[in-house]
Amino acid sequence: MSEIFIIPLMAVGAALMLLAGVGILRMPDLFTRMHVATKSATLGVGCILVAVAIYFGDIGVFTRALLVIIFFFLTAPVGAHLLGRAGYIVGTPLWEGTKWDELKGKYDHANNTLESPESLKTREPRSDSPHARETD
Repeated sequence: MSEIFIIPLMAVGAALMLLAGVGILRMPDLFTRMHVATKSATLGVGCILVAVAIYFGDIGVFTRALLVIIFFFLTAPVGAHLLGRAGYIVGTPLWEGTKWDELKGKYDHANNTLESPESLKTREPRSDSPHARETD
């Protein structure tokens, strides 16, 4: 009876992890690759661990699976943020189709801080973006 839940969860988890792998190969820049890797892989691992917890049906396995899921959901976004920030600081180029660079001119590279939260409220398109003319 539990196979009704286990098989779809394992299939969805495997499909999400496959999508994460394909997305890493297909996405054009660091920031989109990082987005694909963190979202899809985290959800894929979560689905597979829920299926494992259901399969074994033991409270100890369920507790460990739940703790690992919580750990993944807490650490993956933080790790992605730090990788993105490091990539931006070292000047990793954005994809040419990127429409907005909201940190351009607002990030102080000397001490690695933003100028002020109010300065982030104004959005200006990248001057080298092909979509820059759409706002005229």
